[in-house]
Amino acid sequence: MTLTTGFLGYRFMGKAHANALDRLLMFFPDAPAIERSILIGRNRDAVEEAADRFGFARVETDWEAAIDDIDVLYNLGPNHVHVEPTVTALENDVHVFCEKPLAPTLEEARRMDSAARRSDALAGVAFNYRYVPAIQLAKRMTDAGDFGDIRRFRGQYLQGWSADPNFPWSWRNDTDMAGTGVLGDVGSHTIDLARWLVGDIDSVMGNLETFVDKRPVEGSDEMRPVTTDDEFSALVSFESGAMGVMEGSRVATGHKGGNRIEVYGSEGGFRFDMERLNELEVRTGDDNGWRRILVTDDDHPYMDAWWPTGHIIGWEHAFVHENYEFLSAIAEDGTYSPNFAEGLATQKVVDAVKRSHSTGSRITL
Repeated sequence: MTLTTGFLGYRFMGKAHANALDRLLMFFPDAPAIERSILIGRNRDAVEEAADRFGFARVETDWEAAIDDIDVLYNLGPNHVHVEPTVTALENDVHVFCEKPLAPTLEEARRMDSAARRSDALAGVAFNYRYVPAIQLAKRMTDAGDFGDIRRFRGQYLQGWSADPNFPWSWRNDTDMAGTGVLGDVGSHTIDLARWLVGDIDSVMGNLETFVDKRPVEGSDEMRPVTTDDEFSALVSFESGAMGVMEGSRVATGHKGGNRIEVYGSEGGFRFDMERLNELEVRTGDDNGWRRILVTDDDHPYMDAWWPTGHIIGWEHAFVHENYEFLSAIAEDGTYSPNFAEGLATQKVVDAVKRSHSTGSRITL
């Protein structure tokens, strides 16, 4: 079985997923064969150049011209272009793998989920951190009860790339295109991991802040307003009774990719830091302190496909794993997680944090 694919978008996420498809059959020979059929973008010269690098056979500047000729649409564009191409593809039973968050608004995310429910095609959301082997191992241990009853979740994703007020304006600074700033961007990763590891969230108390309210437009003297958040924090409660704290920032000076997850239970817990991606710190049973697991053994999630024990992998490998699972689910008429229902659940939490900030009150989901 060969699946024909079309990518909408060819920048950051386009590179990440094209790289993943390059390595898929090399390391996961049981994956379905993939044909890189169509690369879609607005600027023909730029998309043709990218197609040559990524190995796509054809380019289009109109996504509607591609839908009938592909089995799988990868929607890798900015948030505001997620909705229409995705809904149209699903209405035509074309499988969709969509970058997070699902959409700028909760209403639009509901529309996408509704289309997925009506479609015979699979719809997956690219929460790639679920597919980091260390986090997969943490999930395995959590589900096995190694940490007892989970009582506390802590998640933070701190970056500093936007701390400089002269950093250029982009679509990520516009609420109409992005919906939110750091909250929906990297905050949605934290929310998804919280839900996956601990369970459904039933209430939130949130706060947002924009520290730089205008930014220069690259190549001109124009300044444009920033209408999305630079920073968020939230107190959450889970249906299980566990408590949680989340925070995210684009203006945390000195941080590059500070994606950290901590889970604590009645019998122990674990800690993960993306900047030490191959390591998981755990404490179980009678352990007096934390012990480090180097997640490179053959019996660790996905690691038998890669290198000998002790040889580490990188951030990009999570994209190989999620593509393997999604495309295999298509080939085998199976299911995929995280799906659009889970993407919508995350978007509900994003929306609740926004409403909590606006009203100054705790929001029950």
